[in-house]
Amino acid sequence: MPTHLTLKNKEEFAEFVAEVESRPGYTKPYAFALGVATCWQRAVGESCKVLDTRFIAINVGQNYGTWAVLVDAIDELSSSVDLTEAETFRHLMDRFHPFLGEEGHNNIDALRVMSSLVDEDPEYIAGEVRSRVPVLVVINDPTEAPTTTTDAYLRLHLLSLRYVQPRQINLDGIFGLLNNVAWTNRGPIDPEAMNIFLAFDNISGESIGVHSVDKFPRMIDYVVPSGVRIADGNRVRLGAYLAEGTTVMQEGFCNFNAGTLGACMVEGRISAGVIVGAHSDIGGGASIMGTLSGGGQEVISVGEHCLIGANAGIGISLGDYCTIEAGLYLTASTPVTLNADGATTVVKAKVLSGASGLLFFRHGETGRVEARPHSTTWGGLNEMLHSNN
Repeated sequence: MPTHLTLKNKEEFAEFVAEVESRPGYTKPYAFALGVATCWQRAVGESCKVLDTRFIAINVGQNYGTWAVLVDAIDELSSSVDLTEAETFRHLMDRFHPFLGEEGHNNIDALRVMSSLVDEDPEYIAGEVRSRVPVLVVINDPTEAPTTTTDAYLRLHLLSLRYVQPRQINLDGIFGLLNNVAWTNRGPIDPEAMNIFLAFDNISGESIGVHSVDKFPRMIDYVVPSGVRIADGNRVRLGAYLAEGTTVMQEGFCNFNAGTLGACMVEGRISAGVIVGAHSDIGGGASIMGTLSGGGQEVISVGEHCLIGANAGIGISLGDYCTIEAGLYLTASTPVTLNADGATTVVKAKVLSGASGLLFFRHGETGRVEARPHSTTWGGLNEMLHSNN
């Protein structure tokens, strides 16, 4: 346990931070966050399974004074640290003494909330134990894969809070780190305990709603981005990146590590790893191929001002100002007759991946898939629909 230290004023605090930063081996992380993990145990004393993590204060490239205090006051720092000792919080708050009477210090407010959980009694559900554990989570290098469940949750939060765009942070191995969870209106529950819990719940005359059983929760249970509309929260996973002005309709879907980079209409499916540019429309029932199934490694991007028609789909990237006719599913191996510059050639669709200004359609008489340059647009988004204040 570190030496007890009370910093009396901001000058002492600044000197203390400078001293910590001068220590051998000191480094500043890419991000650090303070939050609460929901942990599940078969019985008191058994190993704990992390069901989820909710963050109160997230720091990306800022608040390194707070980081210096954490470095000094915590014995062993790692990617995930359980802050379960009251003495730790006493050391931390004494170092933050110059700021305790001020408002607007999110990390200090987070520590206050977290300290109240140290002596909280666990909750017994279906004979098993659910508890809330205060945690510090650190990401030193975003290009390295996550190593813990809490680390994975922080990365998903960074995406949905728009700190990073899809593909800008390593999520390798995330499925192995996240536990399968029954997501309910009474919080996350271990699926193996649900049947007995549901039975007792029915007998007692109470009710519980199970939204899903999955590794990923709904985004809006953890993060509500500004300037978006989501008609059905079940269809947007935590880790989705939705830019301001985006509307996700009832049948729209957005997976983790995927999303929109500007105002978009999403009535179809945006799969994991897919990025959609501003002012594009993913029509009802349309689908953009991801990389989670089938061993595919090609990640798909859709440019700006594109339209993927209703019930259409793509397995190639689109540049800007492209249109896919309704009902046309275009995979990388689809033969496409290209009509351009007075010449007609037949190529596989992957040759046209990323090209801009193309209209893809199926010829009404021959049935073959064709593409041709087009200079007109499909009309664009209705601005009033995407003013999501």
